[in-house]
Amino acid sequence: GRAKLVVLGVNDGDLTAADDCVSNASCTTNCLAPMAKVLDETFGIEKGLMTTVHAYTNDQKTADQIHSDPRRARAAGVNIIPTSTGAASAVGKVLPSLNGKLTGISLRVPVPVGSVTDLVAVMSKDVTDKEVNAAMQAAAEGPLKGILQYVTDPIVSSDIVRNPHSSIFDASWTQVIGGNLLKVLSWYDNEYGYSNRTADLISKLAKL
Repeated sequence: GRAKLVVLGVNDGDLTAADDCVSNASCTTNCLAPMAKVLDETFGIEKGLMTTVHAYTNDQKTADQIHSDPRRARAAGVNIIPTSTGAASAVGKVLPSLNGKLTGISLRVPVPVGSVTDLVAVMSKDVTDKEVNAAMQAAAEGPLKGILQYVTDPIVSSDIVRNPHSSIFDASWTQVIGGNLLKVLSWYDNEYGYSNRTADLISKLAKL
C-alpha cells in the first residue's frame, strides 16, 4: 500500500506499530503544516496559496542544459526559477480539514540552503496580526515546542541555517487586509531541519 504521510507535531499521533512504510513528507510540507495547523484550529482557513522561496537543489543544473522541466534546465546559480511543488496540497493529507484548500508554487533561488514559505489565506473569520502572532507564539512555546519557533528578530535566510526547527515563524511579516485575508512567513533549513525530523520520526517509530 501507499506510505503513510507523517508530519511531526501535526499528525504523528496517528502512527501505530502496524505502520511499516512511512513518509516524512517534504521539507516544505514540514514547514507549512505546523503553521497551517495553528491557523486552522484557532481561526479556520477557507483557502490559501503558498509560495516557497526555496534554495536550489541537486536536481537542478549548474549551467543551462537538458532537463525534463525546461525551467529547471536553467542555471541554478544565476536565476530565480519558478517550478511546481506538491507541498501545499500535501498539507491536506496530514490535516484532512484542509484537503483541497491549499495549493502553491516554488521559486528556486540562488542560495545553497535556507528557504521560506509565504502563505496567503482567506480565514473563516476576521483576525488581526496580533491575534495570529499570539496564537503562533503560544503554539511554539507549548504543544509545538521544538517543531515551530517564534521569532521577532529581523532575520534573513543565512540566520536559520542549521536551525533544527521545522518552521521558524517570522512574526514581523504577519499582515492582514480586509479583516480575513492573511499573509504569514515561516523560514526553514530545508536540509538540516528536515534531517532532524527524519531522525525524530525514526526514533518515534522505534518506540511504538
